[in-house]
Parts: sequence; C-alpha cells; structure tokens
Amino acid sequence: MEIESIRSEIAFRFSRSSGPGGQHAQKSSTRVEALFDVEDSAGLTAAERRRVLERIGPVVRAIAQDERSQLRNRELAIDRIVEQLREAVKVRRARRPTKPTTASKERRLDEKKRRGRTKRLRREPDD
Repeated sequence: MEIESIRSEIAFRFSRSSGPGGQHAQKSSTRVEALFDVEDSAGLTAAERRRVLERIGPVVRAIAQDERSQLRNRELAIDRIVEQLREAVKVRRARRPTKPTTASKERRLDEKKRRGRTKRLRREPDD
C-alpha cells in the first residue's frame, strides 16, 4: 500500500462543525469529511483492494471536527482513513482449531466432582 498515492486520491467535503464555539464555529467550515474510493484507487494492489472491499466496503469515510482549524481536521481525517486502510489490508492468520488436552479434561472433571461434593454437603440430611 503506497501511502502518498492514497493521500492524493482522498476527496474532501467541508461543512460547519457542530457543538459550541461561538461565532467562529458558526461562520467557518472546519468539519472535514474525507472519502476514499477503493475501487478506483491506483495505490492499492488487487489483493489489497479485495481485502478492503470485503472488510470496509467500496468507500472508506472518516470525519474530523475535533479542532478549530480546517487544515488540522483535514490531517486528522487523512490519518484516520490511512489507519482504517492499514487495518483492512492486514493478512489475518487462519485460526487452527485445537482440541482440549487430556490433562485439561481431567482438571475440568475433578472441579465438577469437587463442586458436586460441596453442594451435596449443603443439603439437609435425609431422615
């Protein structure tokens, strides 16, 4: 995955940020929505593209409205998209199912017997 080519393929939409902030928040569009089109990307290999499509979908989206600066929010949104892509392209190892060991089976049965004995001792005596 080539990070620089991915950064250049990200599209942005700007809008007014929600929450408090006075006149600055009401006048300036500091909220950033970053969009990355997976299917049209040249920065991903075919295998990476397939994995991202499976795990995230055709469009990767990130929103940032944490800062007062549009530039800073843009950087945060880019970082979030890159992080999502990194996570999605990771090759996950196949899980190999295992069976419980003989010792673990014995420990489980011993514990069950011990619990049963304890509960039997709590019972009222049969007269």
